Amino acid sequence: MPSTPEASADHGTARPSVDGRADAVPAGAPRPARPTGRLAAAALLTGALGIGLIACGSGDKAPDVNVKNTASAPAGNTAAPLKESKPTGLRIPSAGVDAKSMLDLGVDGNQELQVPPADKGNEPGWWTGGVTPGEKGVSVIVAHYDTAKGPALMKNVAKVKAGDTIEVPRADGSTATFKVREIQQVDKKNFPTEKVYGKTDRPELRLLTCGGPIKGGHRTDNIVLYADLVK
Repeated sequence: MPSTPEASADHGTARPSVDGRADAVPAGAPRPARPTGRLAAAALLTGALGIGLIACGSGDKAPDVNVKNTASAPAGNTAAPLKESKPTGLRIPSAGVDAKSMLDLGVDGNQELQVPPADKGNEPGWWTGGVTPGEKGVSVIVAHYDTAKGPALMKNVAKVKAGDTIEVPRADGSTATFKVREIQQVDKKNFPTEKVYGKTDRPELRLLTCGGPIKGGHRTDNIVLYADLVK
């Protein structure tokens, strides 16, 4: 997204790490010479050393955001992959989330992952470089915990537990239902790029938001929900 004073203060972006502390891309990963569409976006993101959202924060006096890292075994009875269909909303009952729309997110000219603008803090965004939710592979949804304008869609992320469901309504009238199997809070400098964006032969979802304390106007951590398609 364009770099503007408003974007820097409210929107933020996901920036590649340059210090080598985050995960490297797996050896042997395909690198198309002239990628297009989703492959191009995937190559740009997984080709970076690390990517994390840097623009959550409703003021330096806002309380810290911390969740308990937890993980369970991958769902044994995953549902069959769904056909391609764009997401149209997001429901997370345990966090009181019931969004009726979904923004399209790409990467900007600096190869940075876009995030929902601050004035749409209660709307989630789907990374169009990945598969649609329910297809085989990794689908990525991004939502703010808070912005400079106050609490946002994922303000109750700490209430989400392993085993909870995430529902993604789709344009074809179906709903992709995922079960959370892992919750991870990690410093943005050590963002687990390969773990989040790496290839999988199952339909999986990653939901990214922000956490931790606010330093320099932005939260220091990412919170990642890893989920498997179960319905």
